[in-house]
Amino acid sequence: MQSRAPSHALSLGLLSAIGLFALDMYLPALPTIRASLNANSHEVQASLISFFAAMAVSQIAYGPLSDMFGRKRPLYVGLALYAIGAIGCALSPSIEWLIAFRFLQGMGACAGVVISRAIVRDLHTGPAAAELMSRLMLVFSVSPILAPLAGSIVTVFGDWRLIFWVMVGAGAVGAVVAVFFLEETRLPAARSESSLAGALNSYGTLLRDPYYLGLVLIASFGMSSYMIYVANSSFVLIEHYGLSPTFYSIVFSCNAVAFIGMSQLNGWLSRKIGLRKVIRSAVFGYSTMMVLLALITSLGIDRLDVMAAFLFGGYGFLGLIIPTAAVLALEHHGRIAGTASAMMGTIQFVTSAVVIGLGGMFVDGTSLPMVTVIALCSVVVFLLSLVVLRSRQGAMAAAAE
Repeated sequence: MQSRAPSHALSLGLLSAIGLFALDMYLPALPTIRASLNANSHEVQASLISFFAAMAVSQIAYGPLSDMFGRKRPLYVGLALYAIGAIGCALSPSIEWLIAFRFLQGMGACAGVVISRAIVRDLHTGPAAAELMSRLMLVFSVSPILAPLAGSIVTVFGDWRLIFWVMVGAGAVGAVVAVFFLEETRLPAARSESSLAGALNSYGTLLRDPYYLGLVLIASFGMSSYMIYVANSSFVLIEHYGLSPTFYSIVFSCNAVAFIGMSQLNGWLSRKIGLRKVIRSAVFGYSTMMVLLALITSLGIDRLDVMAAFLFGGYGFLGLIIPTAAVLALEHHGRIAGTASAMMGTIQFVTSAVVIGLGGMFVDGTSLPMVTVIALCSVVVFLLSLVVLRSRQGAMAAAAE
């Protein structure tokens, strides 16, 4: 199938960004939400965890459904749930209602993420898929730059509830994109091969594939190291380092700039040296930066500029790891791309939710617990890469490059 790569990247990136937009936009308002709803920090973070949990569980359904009914119809259902959840969040009278509606919003937000990855696999494999995946990430990675800053601007004109009304508008934009600018890539002939029983068998196949699972876990712990920062950054940067919500948004966005910039080298590097060499080099750089940051912080050097510099470098390398791992994991599962993408997303978000929950148990108002968990995730990624990339299937993939 011939693709219009720039338009596909834009459409798919925007649809993926909707979920991350819902995650990032309200971050500057977390301390305000805590005060407004008479909640504590753990309860406010639970609204993040419920969002992650919903995205994890729901992707299990969206993947097979997109294989059976095409990519677009399940996407419409997800966008509707996303908008309804955002409306509920805007009207929530208590932290318990906010957590519940964030769960509903997460159920819808994950549709764009999982289906976009499946569409990339429908269109391409190998370096071409890596390039399109990187272009996709360029578009939806802009959301961590714009969303917190937009959230800060929105609070100038209203309270934190207005942020969720803006998310409702973002869902409407996503619906327009899906209807008018996204073509169906799962043709009827391919859908006829998919069924509920087939989906269950496909999940069994994936669970028995250690190469696929290893690559998914590499991406998952890499993602978790970023999400633990997302969950704690507003409290660390605003309350510990004393930044204003607007300046917090700028500092927070720098990591997304690093991620975006490095991810755009992915297609070029994969053609030059191969996907496996790209991910090996990136994993080494990423884990080195994060472990050094944790060591420096543990020695008592608690400075914002030092932390920001190491996170900028580490998350830059992560911009190479996540898309490359996704492409390699989906490479040999094109027939069940939706299901494989769904399981990948589920494992990523379950891992992130667990890491955030465990990390929240050690919060003490300083940056040390956060950077320690980030470093531990990077070590897990490094160890996994040593095993996975030396496996028999990994060697076969290298020979095919």
